[in-house]
Amino acid sequence: MKKITKEVYLKWYKDMLFWRKFEDKLAAVYIQQKVRGFLHLYNGQEAVLAGSLHAMDLTKDRMITAYRNHVQPIGMGVDPKRVMAELYGKVTGTSKGMGGSMHIFSKEHRFYGGHGIVGGQIPLGAGMAFADKYFKRDSVTLCYMGDGAVRQGSLHESFNLAMLWQLPVVFICENNGYAMGTSVARTSYSTDIYKLGLGYEMPCAPVDGMDPAIVAKEVEKAIERARTGGGPTFLEMKTYRYRGHSMSDAQHYRTKEEVEEYKKIDPITQVKDVILDKKYATEDEIKAIDKEVKSMVAECEKFAEESDFPPVQQLYDMVYEQEDYPFLKHKL
Repeated sequence: MKKITKEVYLKWYKDMLFWRKFEDKLAAVYIQQKVRGFLHLYNGQEAVLAGSLHAMDLTKDRMITAYRNHVQPIGMGVDPKRVMAELYGKVTGTSKGMGGSMHIFSKEHRFYGGHGIVGGQIPLGAGMAFADKYFKRDSVTLCYMGDGAVRQGSLHESFNLAMLWQLPVVFICENNGYAMGTSVARTSYSTDIYKLGLGYEMPCAPVDGMDPAIVAKEVEKAIERARTGGGPTFLEMKTYRYRGHSMSDAQHYRTKEEVEEYKKIDPITQVKDVILDKKYATEDEIKAIDKEVKSMVAECEKFAEESDFPPVQQLYDMVYEQEDYPFLKHKL
């Protein structure tokens, strides 16, 4: 098992704080209408990503997720300035401003989206793992979904084939308690989502998704199983989102008291407490990290603000590979 050292905890703190502040900045510029469309923020769920990344081999493993997908590519190695530029719709973005909030993508860094269709990424994740097994590549795919997506029939089809073919994939449900505004208890007789794996005899388990150390341990076991031919795993990460489902969510389905109760186990605070308790860093060193993170977010905002919007011609260039496309009647 990979050791969780002082350096790991300090990295976790810096990364998770940066992801939180990055999302906070996006919320602020969304209100200013600099970012438009839908915007789904990751605040509160950072431990799931931090722990997963520690367990992965970023030189060969892959990641695919749903539309709450701004910070995952950053964790996989994508330049955060390009991610923010994509959300601004700028030509310097990860998809030249054409993908937007829900469709961040980077083949170079093995991050395969960002998918706006609920549950649409689940069979794709299984397919990526199938390709790795078919071509005898030593890679594992981590496929994330929300608790609402597990009601999609495609999950069951994917689970069945993943077990039938013993695919190198780890399915991870980020159960933040609500599918948009509908609680898990209102959609399922059994609220133990991980038990869906039992019907396929797939190894499955519930995981404390607010502690990156626990996440790392469980994901590493699942990755090792997949990499050594043991097939897929289904993990239910029990987490919580501090903001609404999207920026347009009035959050009438939960109380402010509930949110405040979950903030008592904020994953960033938990990591900070370990750092201070074990004397991995002083309060002044923590403040220095906080200052550095603030500066990093400001750089991302400046880059996005100063980048150009894509030219109209790009609409045609990115849709039509053939320059003299015969059905294109109007040239700009």
